[in-house]
Parts: sequence; structure tokens; C-alpha cells
Amino acid sequence: MEMQMHPHYWTRRAPDWSAAVVAGIGAGAVLMVFELLWSATLGDIGPWRLSRMVAALVMGPQALASSEFHVGLVGLALLIHYLLGIVSGLVIGVVIAGFHYESSLGMMLLIGAVFGALIYLVNFHALTRLYPWFVELRSYGAWIGHLAFGMSAALIYWTLSRRGDDR
Repeated sequence: MEMQMHPHYWTRRAPDWSAAVVAGIGAGAVLMVFELLWSATLGDIGPWRLSRMVAALVMGPQALASSEFHVGLVGLALLIHYLLGIVSGLVIGVVIAGFHYESSLGMMLLIGAVFGALIYLVNFHALTRLYPWFVELRSYGAWIGHLAFGMSAALIYWTLSRRGDDR
């Protein structure tokens, strides 16, 4: 039995772009389910507050003025959510392919958890200077949701990507 070591240094290698896009969309759906469950069971902010917060990234703080359902705001929030998911999927695809992290399921879970933690820190700590309304979403629920997002994105990419000679 021959044991192969896979070095994890950066090499210029294109990811499987379609797998990365699907990974971002799929992981975005996982995060959305976590957010919906979290807001339905633990949140007292109402079911549409989160959609308004996301829409406010483009529309500004006036999107936060009401807690009522508005189809345009919810549609914009979904568009933003999935566009950011796709961008995140592309980033994780580049990282996994560039550093040759496709070696194992455990490595995918670790890479995804680290990625999700970084996204949480950026979203709810660094970007709150620009978007202060996201401070109220800092919680263990959001933390767990982002870990699940990162791990889902890595696993979906790993499962769907064409590795090795298939490329």
C-alpha cells in the first residue's frame, strides 16, 4: 500500500467553477434554514426583520423602518443572500483547489468551519461599522449557522467538483 502525502502549499489551479457556484447556492439554502428556524424559535425580531436587514445593505437604513412583509424587500434580500452565497462558494472553491485540500472529508469539514467562522466575524464584527444594524444579530445561532454554511459549502464543492485528471 502506497501512502501519498498531499502538500498544502498554494499552486495556481483553477477550481471547478460550476461546483463552486452550486456550493454557494446550496450552502446559502442551509444558512437560510438555520436563520428561519432561529428567528422562529428564539428570535423576537419578527419573521421579516432579517430580510429587511439584508435588503438594507443596498437600500440603506430606511428599509428597516417597518417590520411588515414587503415582497420587493424580501425579493431583494433573497437576491443579495444568494449572490453573497455564490461569491463565498467561489472563494472556497479557489481555496480548496489552490491549496489541494481535496484529500479527505475531515479536511473539508475543517476548512468549511474555518471559512464559516471567518464569514461570521467579517459580517457581524468588521462590517458592522458600515452596517450597524447587524450588531443585534450577533449570537450563537448566527455563529452556528455560519459554521454550517461554511461546512456545507466545502462539502458540496468537494462532492461536485471534478478532481484530478477530470479537469
